[in-house]
Amino acid sequence: MRHTEFWTRMDAALGDGYARLWAESHVLASLGGRSATEALDAGEAPKVVWRAVWAELGLPSTDR
Repeated sequence: MRHTEFWTRMDAALGDGYARLWAESHVLASLGGRSATEALDAGEAPKVVWRAVWAELGLPSTDR
């Protein structure tokens, strides 16, 4: 997964305006206590970050 696909999925899940805010401010324990944006900036693979977001939001398996 590329960063563009990650952000497309985030926008679809949370809306264009809220996705970036949520990704910057919501801390996920499964990402070591980092936000999605912090994890991506630290070099974590977008696929790994998406799976953590997917689980945190309780999205349907079709979105995984």
